[in-house]
Amino acid sequence: MLVKVHKGYRVCVAVCDSDLIGKKFEDDLRQIDLTGTFFQGEEKSIEETRKILFNAKSEDASFNLVGNGAVGLARELGIVGGEVMKIKGVPVALVLL
Repeated sequence: MLVKVHKGYRVCVAVCDSDLIGKKFEDDLRQIDLTGTFFQGEEKSIEETRKILFNAKSEDASFNLVGNGAVGLARELGIVGGEVMKIKGVPVALVLL
């Protein structure tokens, strides 16, 4: 997984499944563009990503998660609950805690 932590007024953690980076998905209503730099972070193991997400969960963070792995891991940690949107079959979750 690729993980990028954007620091500003609020920490924003962007996590994307590695095989999706550089692609763009769109349907009639929405699109997610993974060709830019927003999601192009560092390759992390599942355990490293879990730790980053867990620590950010306790802060005033927001999360941008794309892909089965990223969304699934966030779901395990209680960051994502219920249904998530899918764009061309790709799960996308935007979470503000």
